[in-house]
Amino acid sequence: MATRTAADTADVAQAVRPDGAGLFWRYWTASTVSRLGSQVTTVALPLIAVVALHASAFEVGLLTGASFVAWLLIGLPAGVLVQRLPLRGLQVAMDLVRAAAVASVPLAAALGVLGMPQLVAVALVVGLANVVFDVGNSAFLPAVVPREQLTSRNSLDSASHAATDLAGPSLGGVLVQLLGGAGSMLLDTASYLISAALLRSLPRGERTPRGREGDTGMREQIREGWRFVARHPLIRPCVASATAVNFVCGGLMTLTPVFLVRTLDAPAAAVGALMATGGLGSLLGAALTPRVVSRVGSAGAVRWAAALAAAFAVLLPLAGSGWATLVFAVGNAGFSGGVVIFSIVTRTHRQTHTPPDLLPRVMATVRFVSWGAIPVGALTAGAAASAWDTRTALLAFALASAASPVILLTGPVRRARELT
Repeated sequence: MATRTAADTADVAQAVRPDGAGLFWRYWTASTVSRLGSQVTTVALPLIAVVALHASAFEVGLLTGASFVAWLLIGLPAGVLVQRLPLRGLQVAMDLVRAAAVASVPLAAALGVLGMPQLVAVALVVGLANVVFDVGNSAFLPAVVPREQLTSRNSLDSASHAATDLAGPSLGGVLVQLLGGAGSMLLDTASYLISAALLRSLPRGERTPRGREGDTGMREQIREGWRFVARHPLIRPCVASATAVNFVCGGLMTLTPVFLVRTLDAPAAAVGALMATGGLGSLLGAALTPRVVSRVGSAGAVRWAAALAAAFAVLLPLAGSGWATLVFAVGNAGFSGGVVIFSIVTRTHRQTHTPPDLLPRVMATVRFVSWGAIPVGALTAGAAASAWDTRTALLAFALASAASPVILLTGPVRRARELT
């Protein structure tokens, strides 16, 4: 589910002095536009594989895995890279790379040469570019928002993501129905180009020397971020819990389109609508997060959110055809809502309890570990569906989601009201 900017705390602080609010909203607009297009592709890419290329569940898992394996490949050095490279040039370049990669799909389809290897390659290239943007974005917000506003700003950020998660898959399903999967990806191409144009209008944000950091090698800088996460008594178990839930998310990304199309016999437009219920749940979760935190505390919110997500996940494999698909919709919305509350609270805690010079590397470490579980879950789900059947594999992953709250309830988070 993240905005697509690449800046570290010092870069943004230097760039935003004249007009912090204006730059923030320009970043926000660029990320929202590109994310809307990406959510169309979230539906279109697996539907192309399942419907047009008759891909197996394992091949769909490979496609999903390729989208997120970048966190395992460059997740750790990304936190250092975004501190060393120019802000504006890096952002614009990554938008253009993603636009070119996505545009190759309808071009290949028009020429009659589109195949699974190209879809996997496109997913990999886009995933690599996304890593650089996502790591930088996590350090951007604390530079322009006062500490006491971080929870509400993170909620707003997640709410805007949830809105695109809600609208994008629905729009994607309709476009796939009308234009075909490859044609619908032209919208994502346009979204990246619009984002690049908006980012191009921002200040250059060039880096300045940083004393000790400039004399420290990349390997040692990575180690510093890793040690901070591994030794922190509350960040560590939260990352472990997030890793467990992201393993499940990777499996659901693989199994959902196959389950909806082949098991429930849903048309493309219905697939988009059903997948969009996750955005509806995310939107509700983001809106409720400040209220939940004020009532039960940040640690309590994390525990309850993880348990809520696990409970709703069990509904997913119980869905049937026709009106019984509503069971899937409810389960998907509830699971996504719980995950978003968990994500907002733990992200805010990391942003407020990590030294500014370490923040990009800590965020990179967290995402290397937790988001690195997504491709593992995706490939495992594809193998499970091939060995058993899609519904059984979906049930297994729904039950596995219980690992996330169990981790929290057996560690220091269990005894705390606040993440301090």
